[in-house]
Amino acid sequence: MIDGKILEDQAHTVPIPTEDIGTENIDNGQYIKTDLLIEGMSCAACSAAVERAVNKLDGIQTAQVNLTTNLGSFTYNPSILKLSRIKEAITDAGYTPKAIEGSKTRDEEQERRNKEVRVMRIRLLIASVFSAPILYIAMSHMFSQLMLPLPGFMSSHDFPLVFALIQLALTIPVILAGSRFYTRGMKTLLKGSPNMDTLVAIGTGTAFLYSVFATVKIYLGDFSFAQSLYFESAAVVITLVMLGKYLEAVSKGKTSEAIKKLMKLKPSTAVIEKDGTEMEVLLEEVMVGDIVIVRPGSVFPVDGVVTEGATTVDESMLTGESLPVEKQTASEVTGGSINGEGMVKCRAVRVGEDTSLSKIIKLVEDAQGKKAPIAKLADIVSGYFVPIVLVIALAAAAAWALSGKDFNFVLTIFVSILVIACPCALGLATPTAIMVGTGKGAELGILIKGGEALETTHKINTVVLDKTGTITEGKPRLTDIRTYNGMSENEALRLCASAEKGSEHPVARSIVEGAAARGIELLRTENFHAVPGRGIDAWVSGKRVLAGNAKLMAENGVDTGLADADAEEFALSGRTLMYLAVENQLAGLMAAADTVKKSSREAIARLMGMGIDVYMITGDNKNTAAAIAQEVGIQHVLSEVLPQDKALEVKRLQDRGRKVAMVGDGINDAPALVQADVGMAIGTGTDVAVESADVVLMRGDLNEVPSAIALSRATIRNIKQNLFWAFIYNLIGIPFAAGVVFLFGGPLLSPIIAGAAMACSSVSVVSNALRLKRFKINHDYEQT
Repeated sequence: MIDGKILEDQAHTVPIPTEDIGTENIDNGQYIKTDLLIEGMSCAACSAAVERAVNKLDGIQTAQVNLTTNLGSFTYNPSILKLSRIKEAITDAGYTPKAIEGSKTRDEEQERRNKEVRVMRIRLLIASVFSAPILYIAMSHMFSQLMLPLPGFMSSHDFPLVFALIQLALTIPVILAGSRFYTRGMKTLLKGSPNMDTLVAIGTGTAFLYSVFATVKIYLGDFSFAQSLYFESAAVVITLVMLGKYLEAVSKGKTSEAIKKLMKLKPSTAVIEKDGTEMEVLLEEVMVGDIVIVRPGSVFPVDGVVTEGATTVDESMLTGESLPVEKQTASEVTGGSINGEGMVKCRAVRVGEDTSLSKIIKLVEDAQGKKAPIAKLADIVSGYFVPIVLVIALAAAAAWALSGKDFNFVLTIFVSILVIACPCALGLATPTAIMVGTGKGAELGILIKGGEALETTHKINTVVLDKTGTITEGKPRLTDIRTYNGMSENEALRLCASAEKGSEHPVARSIVEGAAARGIELLRTENFHAVPGRGIDAWVSGKRVLAGNAKLMAENGVDTGLADADAEEFALSGRTLMYLAVENQLAGLMAAADTVKKSSREAIARLMGMGIDVYMITGDNKNTAAAIAQEVGIQHVLSEVLPQDKALEVKRLQDRGRKVAMVGDGINDAPALVQADVGMAIGTGTDVAVESADVVLMRGDLNEVPSAIALSRATIRNIKQNLFWAFIYNLIGIPFAAGVVFLFGGPLLSPIIAGAAMACSSVSVVSNALRLKRFKINHDYEQT
């Protein structure tokens, strides 16, 4: 990036903030980020192998590969390293890179995944149909006791060759159905990066080849080998592993349901008005400035501004807010929201990838593709895991062989270790939970920008809330009117609002709005004159009207003594004052205040109930700040803080060992949002604040802050559970398969049981992650 500009590449590129890059080893600061789809990955060792291969290249800064999404994100210097070289390194590692080209490629990728699941289902059915009779034949001595004897011509005692050849014939279709394990496994082994497929291929391949050898020996007359056939182990293990991978693929599809729901909000066509004529066009053909017609019950196709009509709009899928929002002329509407009863026309403001919905989809996709720091442990382990397992399997087999065990026993040990040790669960533990967690957040109107933000949020113990626009509505409202010298409230309000109707000052606007709320008709104003820093001087219906602060009154000789007690009362309660004088005589005192949002007090109570310290930061004076703080229940107040000093106040809290979340909505909050451990932007705020934040609260409801922290805690708890069971499974399973338990009189683990256990481990991890879909705000936020 140079001066905020993004260098384009032939793949999908997104900006990289310069503060995240640093200055070391950067050639002219030109770094870009590229996302690639990577096909052929099956376990954590695969993603680790791709990262290792790319990280070896000169000019690469970061390489992150997500097993769940099959997405790789690479940050590199294009003056040193070309994208083609990154792709080449991925290919050399044994995998297939594919560029992302917008929504079309996203749809193609989804269709590819659906097709892959269908192919997996067909292959699984083939493997199941042929492996079931193999298991029946091989275990005939057990089934005979259940009144299911094997036909005489298949007897291993009377017709050993037939017994062997039928199993061989049935096993070959299973091997072909599971051929991917062998092609991918051997390919990665030859590339020096063995993975889960390698373990399955070596384990089942060894069992199959030895059984073929035994069949040849039987053909040559050595019938003792009829008891040394492992066709059923090879076939059933492949089938069970395929079952596990199929269930895993189906479950992984459910983790991205949030994206699918958001995608469904996009209509394929839109109705636009051209020269008074309605026409239906493809969504891609809508241009900025077009007049779009949206009928009752239809979806707004683009972001726009209502030019004609009034209606209510359901924005729940975008903001999580269940109540319809009223829209009228000049109201903004968001693409993807659903129109209510009224037909409206709106002018397209943002179209295509620039719409809010498209940006939300992109944000959620990026978040689901980013790793959390907690995943590093799994990545490190996965990178060395498969080679270590191969060594353990060979060592255990050799040890048992040297102890005098026969070849059948040794082969069982070797195959069982390879099959049970597949690191699928380890690789799925973190990304599946992050996908479900960020997806659930999107459903609730909480957009979390990646795994790192998700993980850091659960550590937050201090929340700093900007006052204006965060705790309060962000615009003052007329709260009090006091009149003097015989002036009535309505007359005072009429004169003051008439004089102020041309002013853009927030307090002046609140007075005009207050008059409109009472249905007061305004009078004609002449000779309007704004006095900077003081107020206004105008003539209303032939009377001179002064409206402003005490200095304006003093400079014009107006005695304000009658209002001193009221002024002190209002000032202590944090209100802003406006004096009104008519013909140089005090007529009224009006007070306006930035009103507190309805949800603020509840949200702050929730945060404190979670053991989090809450601070309010504002540029207001101490009295105003104290009044707002008391109203919402905040004990820690940072008042009279200049905009440029907000980040410094956040840093002071961090220097005291606090993990700080900053919540704000304005441009002046952006530095503090970046400085905080987690920046949370009110989604109704400025674009700068939203871009600077780690978490975006779409509804602008402060209750989303404790909800975001609660969701983060639930997700990290889920990840830890997944990692624990994945590690424990391998720590227990490998010694068990190696025969350690057998040494002390326990049973010997068969390859079939090992395959079933391996399949269950992956499915259990994904299923546990899917529990996050049941996350409920009102019940989960108190959990720590």
